[in-house]
Amino acid sequence: QVQLVESGGGLVQTGGSLRLSCAASEGTLSTYGLGWFRRAPGKEREFVAAMDWSGITSYYSDSVKGRFTISRDNAKNTVSLQMNSLKPEDTAVYYCAANPAYSNGRFILQTESRYTSWGQGAQVTVSS
Repeated sequence: QVQLVESGGGLVQTGGSLRLSCAASEGTLSTYGLGWFRRAPGKEREFVAAMDWSGITSYYSDSVKGRFTISRDNAKNTVSLQMNSLKPEDTAVYYCAANPAYSNGRFILQTESRYTSWGQGAQVTVSS
């Protein structure tokens, strides 16, 4: 019962930074786990990062660990993904998503099918 609207994305050179944001236009995000997924051209959508509903626990894929940071602001009803040290292989359409589970479990937060609301996607292109 939450609707998500993404903003951000764009073109950046290798080593640069970009910040994606996602806001709830309907409903509140305070009771949801939040995640970011991405789909590269010709590939399946994959997990990038997630934060549990309490904001205490977060997870990252091995490919982005140490470079990306997920954060949430319940007062503003938003979730963001700060992307640093970007690489060409980060080029993809990025999606924010909300997970209704009251869980901090890795499996639940990394599994795409557990998310019930999705943003429209934002293109991120990293040039070499």
